Amino acid sequence: MAQRLCVGIDVALKQNRARFVDDTEADHGRLAFANDAGDAVSLVAQTCRLLTRHAIPHVRFGLEATSFYGWHLALYLTKAPELEPFAPEVYLFNARTIDAYKKTYPDLPKTDWVDAYVLADRVRIGRLPRPFAYDDRYLPLQRLTRHRYFLVKQLVRHKNYFLGYLFLKCSRLVQACPISDPLGAAGRELILAYPSAEELAAASLDELARFLVDKSRNKFYNPYDVAKALQAAAKHSYRLPERLQDPVNRILASTLQIIRDLEREIRQTSRAIEREMHGVTCPLLSVPGIGPVFGAGILAEIGDVRNFPNDDAVAKFAGLTWREHASGEFEGEDKPLSRTGNPYLRYYLVEAANSVRRYAPEYQAFCERKFREATRHHHKRAIVLTARKLVRLVYALLRTGQAYTGTRKEARSA
Repeated sequence: MAQRLCVGIDVALKQNRARFVDDTEADHGRLAFANDAGDAVSLVAQTCRLLTRHAIPHVRFGLEATSFYGWHLALYLTKAPELEPFAPEVYLFNARTIDAYKKTYPDLPKTDWVDAYVLADRVRIGRLPRPFAYDDRYLPLQRLTRHRYFLVKQLVRHKNYFLGYLFLKCSRLVQACPISDPLGAAGRELILAYPSAEELAAASLDELARFLVDKSRNKFYNPYDVAKALQAAAKHSYRLPERLQDPVNRILASTLQIIRDLEREIRQTSRAIEREMHGVTCPLLSVPGIGPVFGAGILAEIGDVRNFPNDDAVAKFAGLTWREHASGEFEGEDKPLSRTGNPYLRYYLVEAANSVRRYAPEYQAFCERKFREATRHHHKRAIVLTARKLVRLVYALLRTGQAYTGTRKEARSA
């Protein structure tokens, strides 16, 4: 007799499709229903009828994590009183996980009903992620920290876009970097003030030096040397056709405005996270380099640390694990990061590690050692390995509730 009913639900904006399979692989039918609160009742009713008719004691639901389209349904299924006697478990799968699993059935067509069946079968075979759980202690923080993550990714994207167009305007400014950060205060003003590389090259050296002093608030050690380097870069840059100068300058100015807006939104979101963290007991904040934003990002994704048996489970959940690359007697030096876990937790752990290593001597020494040991991707590999080391500390602090007691330098935490 079957012990579990497995329900796979292909979620879409308007219409959902469910397939019902038990753990003996018997097919118990299908159901199409609207993706709204009214029709979710029909899914629960059909599930209860099948559980009762076939005397199946437990039920599992599998959904793809498709934007927010399945979130309300997942919450409803975990809370529905009609399902309580059957110990419901709800799983939200990464789309890549389901896509990889579907490839084990090469003859299956691509339809919504087939996708629902694949989800039900994936739930049936086991080796599942953590069940979906609603915890209102951390959900507001999770929404804010994930939004900040989204804004940061957009900021990086627009900065790279800006640098591409800056190469068109004045190629050597990107290649030679006479100003360490072209997107710093002085760099932004400089790019907008001089419409072309030719005008920058022809500018008075004194005028250019005064411009740098003024716009950087006198932060350049030797503005005349920087001005000379800028003019040299302008003289050796490719010349942009005259008809392209106005469009390129317009795109650069527009992109700079978007960058400013994103930076402002990130600051405001960070302040909202800090306000939300008031009154939250978080031992992570005792670690030098981890402030309310990074602490909230880690805490919101881990939630109740008791759901994880050890720090290895947290690292796997974050995707901070490395796949073996070996065949026969060959073992590759470059072991790629799995990147299959929670991208938000991985991001905040890596950012926190990069901050902590500046203020905690133990982590600084570890990061420097890993940098020297690496044969490729020195900086990235050292920071990610430091993040994996930080996972052990994060797990211990959250598990015990104790504050960090290691040595530290003066820290300004994010």
